[in-house]
Amino acid sequence: MSGKYAFTQTLKEVRFLFCQTSEHSGATRSFIQRAYPTMKKNNPHTPIMIREAAGTQPRIYARYEYGQEKSESLAGKSYRLTPRPQFNPNI
Repeated sequence: MSGKYAFTQTLKEVRFLFCQTSEHSGATRSFIQRAYPTMKKNNPHTPIMIREAAGTQPRIYARYEYGQEKSESLAGKSYRLTPRPQFNPNI
């Protein structure tokens, strides 16, 4: 399967951990709000878990076949929204 957010077949689970109110998790919250529907549509059989806990630093975990797990901190990462086209009345 090709497409945006299409996962590899060996990926068995994705977990996002972050704080529901803190500023350092803001980019993660924005990303999930915007990208979750596309991720789930392109990967209907892969569990995508979202865990919120007060004071938690944003982090992502990926579990693969045979129990292999990788994680990465999302602290300090930014989620840049694609700018929307502006209406130009002079065109």
